[in-house]
Amino acid sequence: MEQKTPASELRDRMERFRLRMERDHPTWEFAAIFGRANQFYLTGTMQDGVLLIPRDREAVLWVRRSLERALDESFFPDIRPMRSYRDAAAGMGACPGVIHVETEVVPLALLERFQKHFPCTEVRALDLQAAMVRAKKSAYELAIMERAGRIHRRVLEDAVPGMLREGMSEAELGGEVFSRLVREGHHGITRFGMFGTEMVLGQFGFGENSLYPTGFDGPGGCRGMAPGAPVLGSRDRTLRSGDLVFVDCGCGVQGYHTDKTVTYMFRGPVSEEAVEAHYRCVEVQDETASMLRPGVMPSEIYETILGGLDPAFLENFMGYGNRRVQFLGHGIGLAVDEAPAIARGFDEPLEEGMVFAIEPKKGVRGVGMVGIENTFVVTRGGGRCITGKNAGLVPVE
Repeated sequence: MEQKTPASELRDRMERFRLRMERDHPTWEFAAIFGRANQFYLTGTMQDGVLLIPRDREAVLWVRRSLERALDESFFPDIRPMRSYRDAAAGMGACPGVIHVETEVVPLALLERFQKHFPCTEVRALDLQAAMVRAKKSAYELAIMERAGRIHRRVLEDAVPGMLREGMSEAELGGEVFSRLVREGHHGITRFGMFGTEMVLGQFGFGENSLYPTGFDGPGGCRGMAPGAPVLGSRDRTLRSGDLVFVDCGCGVQGYHTDKTVTYMFRGPVSEEAVEAHYRCVEVQDETASMLRPGVMPSEIYETILGGLDPAFLENFMGYGNRRVQFLGHGIGLAVDEAPAIARGFDEPLEEGMVFAIEPKKGVRGVGMVGIENTFVVTRGGGRCITGKNAGLVPVE
């Protein structure tokens, strides 16, 4: 098993969460953390249970299953068993009037079961507070993400070209990439925070399949296996000479992710229009990364970059047709889609140690989705890439 989250990390995270709650909700009384990712962040384990954080007392992790595993893998100081929320309520004492929960995560039925034993008068959100605390990574977290980034670079830049062969399906490629990533150290899941988002690994597309519409909030497209499982890649679309190959996937170590996209030209070049669009996207990535400095607002980066792009280039930029997304990049860590985003409305200044996946892409009719994506750490000198520097459009014979 991978190493435990150090006790010092857990103490620091809890303290920063409390300070953020004090800042944003000065009268807060009580927080209940149900989400597995936030539980892991604050306790070092993810179990069926709830983390209860009173304002004036120490937090307690109440576990239904598995207490044994929680005790084995966590340095959190107070982990207790429960059969139901009744046990947690008896152990915590009087219920406050207002409880803060993850409103983006907690189903209504679960909340109702909880409120039977914690009969508060009001429920408020803590999603933003938890997200912004998680946004700034420690040296410990960055070291883990750098490991993920090295695996990501080796597989997508060095190994994938050797996997591509005439007649293979998108699904076959996805399976081979997944297998190689796991052998190299990938933790085997690509986790998203957005409700209902399911992803095995990422999006794989040959030719115009990378433009196919999806319900996923990203610029790329993917036909997937079937309407009931629109993931990974098509079993039917096979690789042909002259195809653009689009690979956009996550890689993770110990729960932490990086995100990366590489394109390949299989046995022949793509159109000059596609080549020009691709390398303009690479320039946009580099320009955006150079602005990832402490004190700069994500919304400022977005407006500056978009304002510098030609109207003709903006057509089918960050998507295709009417399916364009309104961001240039996104925070990343325990989930691929973390806050903040490089987009309008994100006006809180960047801090050193935040991490972003920057993904300028552009759909080209008859070719597919060109562009690039890499993961960058915010530093005083601008974004530091941790997933490699290959510009993409890799020729494969």
